Amino acid sequence: MKIRDGLAVGVRRLLLAGVGLSSCIANAQTAPVERLLALSKHDHTLSIVDPVSLKVLGKLPVGNDPHEVVASADGRTAYVSNYGSGLYNSITVLDLVGMKTLPAVDLGPLRGPHGLVFVAGKVWFTAEAAKAFGRYDPAANKVDWVLGTGQDRTHMIFVAADQSWMATTNVSSGTVTLIEKSTRRGPGGPPPAGMGAGPGGPPRMPPPANPAGDWTETVIPVGNGAEGFDVSPDAREIWVANAQDGTVSIIDRASKKVTQTLAADMRGANRLKFTVDGKLALISSLGGADVAVYDVASRKQLKRIKIGHGAAGIQMQPDGSRAFVACSPDNYVAIIDLKALEVVGRVDVGPEPDGLAWASGR
Repeated sequence: MKIRDGLAVGVRRLLLAGVGLSSCIANAQTAPVERLLALSKHDHTLSIVDPVSLKVLGKLPVGNDPHEVVASADGRTAYVSNYGSGLYNSITVLDLVGMKTLPAVDLGPLRGPHGLVFVAGKVWFTAEAAKAFGRYDPAANKVDWVLGTGQDRTHMIFVAADQSWMATTNVSSGTVTLIEKSTRRGPGGPPPAGMGAGPGGPPRMPPPANPAGDWTETVIPVGNGAEGFDVSPDAREIWVANAQDGTVSIIDRASKKVTQTLAADMRGANRLKFTVDGKLALISSLGGADVAVYDVASRKQLKRIKIGHGAAGIQMQPDGSRAFVACSPDNYVAIIDLKALEVVGRVDVGPEPDGLAWASGR
């Protein structure tokens, strides 16, 4: 009897252990995999970084003059713009799961790709030399949409999640282009067969709506060298860093006008990013040793955080705890604790780091 009871207890323990192990496996399979992506312009590589251990898990070749990187919504694929100030016309594609570089996307006449975002399953990009931006469909493996801005050096891009509006900065023109989806119909054509067009005849039928959609563009003058920008989490404001002036222009999206210009004293300003909660704005500069931190509500500068000899890309950790800043002249990525507003670490991702992105998948 004692042996039988002992066996029963042992079986129950094994079953419970199996349930626990299954639970652990299930949790491991559903837990999000977070990765920081960081470009090295000098080495032409992308580093894949574990944000917990801060170890580089691998590096992939990304082609000539990589400037910006973005990850797909599922975190499985990354896209890198090969810029070259208009010399190159490709987007490098990376398999983050298989850790390999895939065939690049040839953009044809859309030269100088730079800014990237991933929205609604597609890659949106600027093309400086073409004074335009476009959209690449990975499923169809083609560029399926292009819109010109008519502005010089269309550089960075934002696209709303519902694709109803977007914005770009135009560095040499010192402007922001605000693009909004229009409900107007396309140009009228001849009346349908059998319908009169002259006096007394039946009225013309209205032309059908353009199935590709129509757009209105508003060009908003900001400051000289408008480059890095961000949209507030509530989508009401656009903050633009003007590299040549060292100022920040604040645009009210509803009125499409600059409502305030901040004397930030950030010449060479490269990027501007809001924290996840929208309370702070961080500004980096390739020409300075500090990252400027602004309180968004009061429009006041709270602090300057010394990070090295200059900085470019900024990436916020999705949980709002940290910011990663690419310190290009110093060849590392600085890690800023957003509560303490202090540098708490560094990551070596190769010489001249620039574009940063976050990949999150399961």
